[in-house]
Amino acid sequence: MSASVIGAQLYTLRDFLKTPAEIRTTFGRVRDMGYEAVQCSGLGPIEPLELKQVAAEAGLKIVATHIGFDRIRDEPQSVIDEHKLWGCRHVAIGGMPAEYRDSTGFARFAREASTAVRPLIDAGLTFSYHNHSFELERIGDRTGLQILAEESDAEAFSFEVDTYWIQHGGGNPVTWLRQLRERMYVVHLKDMAMKGSEQLFAEVGEGNLEWEPILAACSDADIEWYLIEQDRCQRDPFDSLKLSLDNLRAMGLH
Repeated sequence: MSASVIGAQLYTLRDFLKTPAEIRTTFGRVRDMGYEAVQCSGLGPIEPLELKQVAAEAGLKIVATHIGFDRIRDEPQSVIDEHKLWGCRHVAIGGMPAEYRDSTGFARFAREASTAVRPLIDAGLTFSYHNHSFELERIGDRTGLQILAEESDAEAFSFEVDTYWIQHGGGNPVTWLRQLRERMYVVHLKDMAMKGSEQLFAEVGEGNLEWEPILAACSDADIEWYLIEQDRCQRDPFDSLKLSLDNLRAMGLH
């Protein structure tokens, strides 16, 4: 088990992860920054066994993934086998599949996903849904995110709250972390800065999110992994990941 609870969400470095050789180099650089854990997302093609070997050589633990919902639905045993190979318990999807993005789709997805992910749960894995901001749109008297929470099976369907996107959608990250506290294992930490009236992704601690109550809410929810992600960086993405890590450690998270 890693001594740290902080990990790097590798989608941040997707432009440096297109080939097995790039993946090996990038994993080494991530470990050299001080990270001990990663979430695999945005990687180019690589065989599962080779990915396991690359991570082991770099001294990184794969603690979570983002994969397509179609794979979970259509080939659950393959997903289970890969995650068991990596010693990785947490499976997530990066957002709502396009075919569900209509007024009735949130409830339909909540029900269908709750059934589709059951083989993963029975195998000892978890399933989480990663939010963006469109889930904060109101459909009648509920937001899409409320519908997902209320219409899904709480024993099978968990959430990977993204602090930036909740704020982007007009929500309060602390409120949602508290509301979903019984259904979270992993959180995505990213900050929001302003340039004039434009909202920008920022390194943790370099924007306007209120990190003390956010981290307190994460602690109350017994979050296992605090994953740093930045969809777009204003500087070198490696420098952004390092700055966020240093800032989080300065806040007392290790």
